[in-house]
Amino acid sequence: MKSLIEAMAKALVDKPESVSVAEVEGERTTVYELRVDTSDLGKVIGKQGKTAKAMRTILGAAGTKIGKRCVLEILE
Repeated sequence: MKSLIEAMAKALVDKPESVSVAEVEGERTTVYELRVDTSDLGKVIGKQGKTAKAMRTILGAAGTKIGKRCVLEILE
């Protein structure tokens, strides 16, 4: 999952070397914290949050397949 988020984010940003994903695991839910360069934040979020919503949808579908709830947090 972590590599999936990294791959999606790196494809969107201008500075792929600044992309990092941290994983915070709970019993039923796993939270993925995505950090990108401040200048790339708008590209990851997208217009009206559409890109971020699409990333969360893909992550949710992949999480359902393994039986876990996955949440994506985009941090500055």
